[in-house]
Amino acid sequence: MDALFTQSPLGLHVLDTQLRVVRVNTAATGMRSVPVEDVLGKHFAEAYAGVSAPDEVEAMLRGVLESGVPVREYLVHTRLAAEQGREKIRSVSVFRLQDPQGTVLGVAVTVVDVTEQEQARARLGVLNTVRERVGRTLDVIATCQELVEVLVPGFADAAVVDVVDAVVRGEESPTGELAQDVALRRAAFRARDGLEVQARPVRDVRTLNLLPPYAQALSDLRPRLVALSPDSPWLDARRARAVRAAGAHTLIVAPLALRGTALGVLSFFRTGGSDPYNEDDVGLAADVASHTALCIDNACRFTREYTIAATVQGHQLPRYPASHSTVETAHLYVPGFGGGGGWFDTIPLSGARTALVVGEVTGRGIQAATTMGQLRTVIRSLAALDLQPDELLARLNDTAVFLAAERADLPPGDPLHRQPFSASCVYAVYDPVTRTCTFARAGHTNPVIIRPDSSTEVPDGTPGTLLGSAEGPPFAATTTELPHGSTLALYTPAILPTPGDDSEIAPALLRDVLTQPGQSLKDLCDDTLDTLRSTDHPGDAVLLLARTRPFPAHSLATWLLDHDPTAAATARGHTRRTLADWNVDEDTAYAAELIVSELITNAIRYGAPPLQLRLIKNRTLTCEVHDDSATSPHLRHARTVDEGGRGLFIVAQLAQRWGTRYTTEGKTVWSEQTLPHSGT
Repeated sequence: MDALFTQSPLGLHVLDTQLRVVRVNTAATGMRSVPVEDVLGKHFAEAYAGVSAPDEVEAMLRGVLESGVPVREYLVHTRLAAEQGREKIRSVSVFRLQDPQGTVLGVAVTVVDVTEQEQARARLGVLNTVRERVGRTLDVIATCQELVEVLVPGFADAAVVDVVDAVVRGEESPTGELAQDVALRRAAFRARDGLEVQARPVRDVRTLNLLPPYAQALSDLRPRLVALSPDSPWLDARRARAVRAAGAHTLIVAPLALRGTALGVLSFFRTGGSDPYNEDDVGLAADVASHTALCIDNACRFTREYTIAATVQGHQLPRYPASHSTVETAHLYVPGFGGGGGWFDTIPLSGARTALVVGEVTGRGIQAATTMGQLRTVIRSLAALDLQPDELLARLNDTAVFLAAERADLPPGDPLHRQPFSASCVYAVYDPVTRTCTFARAGHTNPVIIRPDSSTEVPDGTPGTLLGSAEGPPFAATTTELPHGSTLALYTPAILPTPGDDSEIAPALLRDVLTQPGQSLKDLCDDTLDTLRSTDHPGDAVLLLARTRPFPAHSLATWLLDHDPTAAATARGHTRRTLADWNVDEDTAYAAELIVSELITNAIRYGAPPLQLRLIKNRTLTCEVHDDSATSPHLRHARTVDEGGRGLFIVAQLAQRWGTRYTTEGKTVWSEQTLPHSGT
């Protein structure tokens, strides 16, 4: 027993029932310089001053005395004076001592120094936490903030992250050694509670100031362990005051580097009573810096791709939607996380009508943006053909099926090959003369109508299949009346805080926002963004509002004509008198008479009664002739000796635009002429 208590490196302690020290092994680590008389007979808390949480340790010891159940490998943190106050971690095992009669004599305690093992385990835990929690967002600043939140106060009393400003903006970091004029942005800073530190504000940008430890670390891209004191020769007066105020004693400088290029630098400080950093901590800092650099590079690449996608998408969207005299419009567009394929459009059509479009392509990034541009261009081209909404979506779907087949034919290694192609769209046409809106949907949310009396309606229309589907029922058109002053809202699901059935959610969520009397459409868009938009919802948030205006009756004239050869002369007379009342200039009026005459003649020769002429003075002068025949007119090139066949050729020469649109009752052939003072 004497040999065991005087020579064994294992810590042995015997305490009586009052927890006073009876015997101790002075050969154990931490006890070799402690005189035995300084501890014998003293309560353990007094004998071993420096034990962290002494009340918890005493409760554990008394529990063993009372129950007799041993405690094994209980970890105790200590800062003993004999060990210069450095924190040590010891594994303590306790068992009760009793004589053959069962009388409790005290407890025996074995102590093993496990500081290195526990510190290694703690460092591994820090690294695992960094790998788990840092880099969850593809944002450089957020990644750096995540890092300091993980490391303070567990690994550092204060942590600073500085990143090359070009990297934060998504640009490439300068290669080679960083020059003195390279700008660094303070990306993140954090200090433990109670630590007073004067530091540069986050997001502050300054040129690189290569103090010796930083210059060395950024030169060979290896971390450095630096002993700090206010008297360190490389510290200027301001930094020396900061070191003295914080009580900082050690610093680790770790470069953020990837593929031999510096992206920034990490600074970890320990202050006050914290143990100084050692070389093992430097190794951990290097691993942390490597992981963070990779996360920052990923975020930088994402930022670069997002910037490109947002730029491409922005150039493909209407910067200022066309203004229409019968429809007031306003829009809201908020790009989703990563950039999406949402779009909107307003398209002027013949007969003072307006087409309203909102759609969304699945996916994100540059691929979604370019696909969106393709579909928007196709819609514009199809709208010029005056197709009905359901027929337009059917032809648009043909294009989408072709694009989906092209994507499926890409090599298997192409990332785009694994992304299924689909898109949704709603196409609505508002006619101010009939005060109706006809729309069709391709897997898109239903529009919402807010009437002048603040009542809300969601038209019951067939949703149709998503664009890009080769199978499924044909698209269906729905027509609803819109009183003047109604507001039509087309949107993408991302404008709502939660996804769901739009027929149930949209009226409930949009009604209170969009039915505010006296609010402009722009203010309604802003209110919708503030009230409904959720930043966590993926996809582009698109809202297109259209408020109907009354078409001035004095700028519209309609006549029913007899289906006989005299109708052309009658139509010319109506046109001449009406355009004179509208103060249309003589040249435009004369050309309009010729156009009306040719259109009426064609309708009598090739069409079917009844025959109708309509003149519309809007931003342009529109002449429309309707008959009940579905026969399609076409432009002919008459020979010199031919007496006919020049009607549509004449119309095409005199008008800026002309075309044909079909309805269930027949067709309408129309022409548009530019007025000298548009909009008057």
